[in-house]
Amino acid sequence: MKKHFGCPVQATANAITGKWKVLIVWHLSFSPLRFGKLRDLLPGVSEKILTAQLRQLQQDGIVDRMSVGTVPPSVTYRLTSAGEELVSVMEAMCEWGTKHLGVPPNLPRKRTCPIQRVTEPRT
Repeated sequence: MKKHFGCPVQATANAITGKWKVLIVWHLSFSPLRFGKLRDLLPGVSEKILTAQLRQLQQDGIVDRMSVGTVPPSVTYRLTSAGEELVSVMEAMCEWGTKHLGVPPNLPRKRTCPIQRVTEPRT
């Protein structure tokens, strides 16, 4: 585990720090996925890096790995209840990034990002 200096915010940020971790969690928020499907959803990720980041997410209790003893093994990843809770944190970050940094969401959302453009009725 990375140093968090006794700060739960830093510990949470550390848990999702990694080039692909946020996207992995986001894609798993829709449904459990097999390794190959996750790899296909993340163009440019190597199998080695995807495996490493999935293991880190597993160690932090965010992702659960389900393996069926077939040949080759059938491995599916899903969010744990802690991972599901993390999605609401990511949605709040989506709202903040859109509002303060002007970055519109470009991925489908499980729940609507709370930013809504409210137009006042013209009088």
